[in-house]
Amino acid sequence: SVVAGNCGSSAGSIASELDAMTRGGIALNFAPLVGHNTVREAVLGTAQRAPDAAELARMKALVAKAMGEGAVGFSTGLQYVPGSYAERDEIVELAKVAGQAGGLYASHMRNEGTRVAEAVAETIAVGEAARCPVQISHLQIDSPNRWGTSGALLAAIKTARRRGVNVRADQYAYTAGSSGLSIRFPGWALEGGRAKIAERLNDPATWERIKGEVKGVLAERGFTDLSWAVIASYRDDPSLNGLSIKQAAAKLLGRDDVEAQLETARQMLAKSNPQMVYHFMSEDDVKRIMKDPDVMVASDSGVLTPGQGAPHPRGYGNNARVLARYVRESRTIPLEEAVRKMTSLPARHFGFAHRGEIRAGFAADLVVFDPGAVSDEATFEKPHQYAVGFGDVIVNGVPVIRKGIVTGAKHGRALRRTGTPPAPQTLSLPVGGGQ
Repeated sequence: SVVAGNCGSSAGSIASELDAMTRGGIALNFAPLVGHNTVREAVLGTAQRAPDAAELARMKALVAKAMGEGAVGFSTGLQYVPGSYAERDEIVELAKVAGQAGGLYASHMRNEGTRVAEAVAETIAVGEAARCPVQISHLQIDSPNRWGTSGALLAAIKTARRRGVNVRADQYAYTAGSSGLSIRFPGWALEGGRAKIAERLNDPATWERIKGEVKGVLAERGFTDLSWAVIASYRDDPSLNGLSIKQAAAKLLGRDDVEAQLETARQMLAKSNPQMVYHFMSEDDVKRIMKDPDVMVASDSGVLTPGQGAPHPRGYGNNARVLARYVRESRTIPLEEAVRKMTSLPARHFGFAHRGEIRAGFAADLVVFDPGAVSDEATFEKPHQYAVGFGDVIVNGVPVIRKGIVTGAKHGRALRRTGTPPAPQTLSLPVGGGQ
């Protein structure tokens, strides 16, 4: 099953999206969130200001409309324009609308590095004020200066749960993330759309100000350059795909010092917003977060086109990587816990009743795999590689993959948030061999 509309961006019309998805049939189950960035931009554009009362009312009406059309919740992307311009009160008011319609609040938080603890606290506070369940998207620590503090974040989530806030998180199993290049630039420099962004970047005095702020944030986070930032998809010059900004600077400018790297980033962002892969997390934090029982497994990936660009390998290999690297090899978590994190835990938190378990009366959504052979093949260098060890995938009782071959069947459904399903039953699985 796919939950779309994460990180604040969704279809403008949930009804049209669901109609398009289901008219000709879909292979997988599908559930949309309504995105804050999408709603805010429809009312305010990319203006860096708070909405007035009438504008907020329009935004609330758009969220209510989306929920009525089938959205299962409301998402924010608070590191992205224009969502980054929103104050907490605005987010609470919109999350309340989703909560009143039975939805949850999912957040790509305002900060995942030097101020990640404050961001977790804000996310919990929004859900608590809005009285709706909370999903912290891709919980991670993306700054070396804060590596090792994941235990405190997990403790904050547990404290909130003890006082009645229904908050959980999800995680992908890599030490690298992916988003646009623009996320590395100050919010004020991104206001007003593409032409305004290019104008600021191409003005020498304004660029010096932007560059100074970028350098300051890099130093604050514990980075000395941009060698950890890899170009995944840059339509203006695809020959740069797969290169780090440091390598791209050497190719384009003949040198790779920090100034050259920043100049390369400036030139790229002035043309478009390339998708990037950022190597900025700690393996110890990944493992610590994975061990927490309230953290589920999710890829944080869109649907990928085979052979296009150099995307994050999580879109092909996330679940297989958990089963291979963190279950079979490092034994970070047991197999049955990994399966729970991929199935019944997200189904219950999102309110998808009668899904996520092998149980009488539940939908027959099944994956047949060999625990001893399953493996992620996708790498950062060669990301377009399918995982191995999976035999059959059955959606609503119909095989969509049979012995590794796509059948063409389209029996997926649009999922609705229908409340909390029955308590899960215990599932015991062998760690090695079998299917």
